[in-house]
Amino acid sequence: MPKKIFVERRDEGDYAVRRPNSQRASDVLPTQREAIERARELNGGSPPLVERVRNTSNGKRDHWRKP
Repeated sequence: MPKKIFVERRDEGDYAVRRPNSQRASDVLPTQREAIERARELNGGSPPLVERVRNTSNGKRDHWRKP
């Protein structure tokens, strides 16, 4: 079973791919789409948890979703 992996937006505006409780990102990419693709590569094809970066009718910011 693959471990969890997260895609989160950084203050710089790019996206970090990281494992839980890690101090450093596994990778940093300019777009959310690229970060999701990289997270899938690192996690054996399993979808990452992606930080919601805006408010929508389905949820608020800073909540996690599957792409």
